[in-house]
Amino acid sequence: MARYFRDTLNEMLKDPKFKKEWDELEPQYQITKALIECRAEHNLTQKELSELTGITQSDLSKIENGNANPSIKTLQKLAKAFNKKLVIRFM
Repeated sequence: MARYFRDTLNEMLKDPKFKKEWDELEPQYQITKALIECRAEHNLTQKELSELTGITQSDLSKIENGNANPSIKTLQKLAKAFNKKLVIRFM
């Protein structure tokens, strides 16, 4: 399935309009992916992460689903819960 998705995505990225929108959402995808990977790495449920951070489970769900734009303060709380350092940079 992952290969089918990647093949389909690569085909869709040939469309300049689609690629432009995809590129604009890239930072949000990175945050979502990082949060999901860290939570899985630590074997935490959203509820458990909520208890560690004070961020509501529903807000965590929105971030993971790409339906929220977390503040830097929220990202710092998440990084601290995972014993990680938040790094933001312009490239």
